[in-house]
Amino acid sequence: MKDRFPLITAHSGSMNTFDHTVHSVQMALQNGADVVEEDIRVTRDGVPVLAHDDEWLTTEGEHISLSQLTYGELKELRFEVTQGEQRKTIQLCKLEDMLPLIQASGKKVNLDLKVDESIEPTTALVKKYGLLDYAYLSGCEADRALLAQKLNPEMRRLLNTNHNLFRTLPYRDALVQTCEEARAASCFGINFHYSIVNEELMDYTASLELPVYVWTVNEEELMRKYANLGVASITTRNLAALVQLKSSWGL
Repeated sequence: MKDRFPLITAHSGSMNTFDHTVHSVQMALQNGADVVEEDIRVTRDGVPVLAHDDEWLTTEGEHISLSQLTYGELKELRFEVTQGEQRKTIQLCKLEDMLPLIQASGKKVNLDLKVDESIEPTTALVKKYGLLDYAYLSGCEADRALLAQKLNPEMRRLLNTNHNLFRTLPYRDALVQTCEEARAASCFGINFHYSIVNEELMDYTASLELPVYVWTVNEEELMRKYANLGVASITTRNLAALVQLKSSWGL
């Protein structure tokens, strides 16, 4: 057992809440998360909103692309979403709706960018709320990470792993290239799907001082495995189980 537990990162929609809602953020902060993860897209007029997908179906049955609407147009729309057996009508939230909650909590936020256009307006809001030390970007494979470095070098970022490398190259070659990409874009760490991570990877990234963040781990046995490997963060929807595991370590 390691003497340091990974950061507990709450995936959007943890605690059986709906993704991309203020309630989801509030519940994560109130129930033991160190970091809250949210997906970010931007409207046509550059307003960052909490959303994984660009295409949505309104309660009126209209298919819309949020990137083609201004925020003024988008805020008038409602969307019926399903999560598990639950259904709910929601309005898409602005990033600016959640940042004051992060600011007040003293916790951190992982902003998972879905498009390049979100880099600058997202960083501008992070600066506005004085959260440069409490926020970082993810969703950045090599090209986006390099662009983020060029546009806003002061904004911290994780490299997101290109899984195709691990499908097409020998494992060691894919690992070396991934770490080279992270260092080229001055990323402070690397975001891996947990299935890629093993002791070889942990040893190699440690030698380069590149912390390993893993997503999305919902099974308790896997949480224990990756905590014992020494990853820096575990992203989960099963927040209560990860908090309980941390407690069992006496931390």
